[in-house]
Amino acid sequence: MNLLFLNSSRSKWGGGNEKSILLATKALTVHQSVLAYRNEQVGEHFNIPKYKLPFLNEADLATIAKLIAIVKKHQIDVIIPSMRKDYALAGMVSRICGVKNILWLGTTLDLKNKWIYNLIFNVMADGIIVNAEKIKKTLLLSSFMRPEKIKVIYYGLDPQEITRQCREEIPKPFLFMVTAMGRIEPNKGFDFLIRSFARFLALTAAPDAGIVIMGQGPQLEEYSELAATLGIADRIIFTGYIANPFPYLKKSDVFTLTSIIEGLSIALLEAMYLGIAPISTYAGGVEEVITDGKNGFLLHYGDEEKLAALLAKLYKNPLLKQEMGAEARRTVSPMFSLDKLQDEIVSFSETTGRKQQNTEA
Repeated sequence: MNLLFLNSSRSKWGGGNEKSILLATKALTVHQSVLAYRNEQVGEHFNIPKYKLPFLNEADLATIAKLIAIVKKHQIDVIIPSMRKDYALAGMVSRICGVKNILWLGTTLDLKNKWIYNLIFNVMADGIIVNAEKIKKTLLLSSFMRPEKIKVIYYGLDPQEITRQCREEIPKPFLFMVTAMGRIEPNKGFDFLIRSFARFLALTAAPDAGIVIMGQGPQLEEYSELAATLGIADRIIFTGYIANPFPYLKKSDVFTLTSIIEGLSIALLEAMYLGIAPISTYAGGVEEVITDGKNGFLLHYGDEEKLAALLAKLYKNPLLKQEMGAEARRTVSPMFSLDKLQDEIVSFSETTGRKQQNTEA
């Protein structure tokens, strides 16, 4: 089977979307994967046939023409677009070329029964791969979506690559280190984390605690100013874009996911795989991997008092922190394998599609 992945991200490397596609291409070892991308920092991570395209808009004729040529050259069977702009382009190219179009959706999305969503997610798509049951349930709120068209496939982790990247050593900046990772934007809730951490310091007066936030984005300066206003600027490190986050992750005491909306965060899964105790908001499919109080803690977005109290609980109880981290690793290790990812992508790609739809009609 030959698969063409599309990714029109303008951002630098580091988003979960791009990393999930990379893991998928690594999983598909006995199949040919091809990538069409926009940003050079995304493309440089892939060691497969790849093409840099303009991806100007959802009806970019130059990109459509080049995608058609790529499909013909590599005898593509399935196009897998991974961003919203890509979905429309893949839908048109798949219909012109007579190949399947399977959307890759990594975040919760309410389609709201709009005709344009019906066109893109139903009429022009042969299937949708999501990484959490919660995403599937949200899609099914739209009357035009059918459950057999949506497949939950947990993204795989790459233990060998994680081990390799963990070999890099850095000094641990705080004795009790809280980490967070993602694009510095409102949805990720880093301001919520910073305010909660200030409350934690007020509760504990911990002289050896700090946060490392890995990522870049438009709110970086704003959140730096927030930390200064709260008087904790010396307790927070913003790394900016970081090619290898694992040296920080492996030294973490606690990993926090404070998002408003998520799918199933790869950064969270990687931290859990490394045995780091997680604290997460009820965002996306997190309840599919975290059992509150057993292998991590869950809380509602915006509850600063609870987040501060949970940080204090783990700070004061190192044994609990270690036990939760160990249980977190035991949870994710069997669930997120590259072999399982390959089998499920191939199986779904073979069984879903227009032939099945026409039979039902």
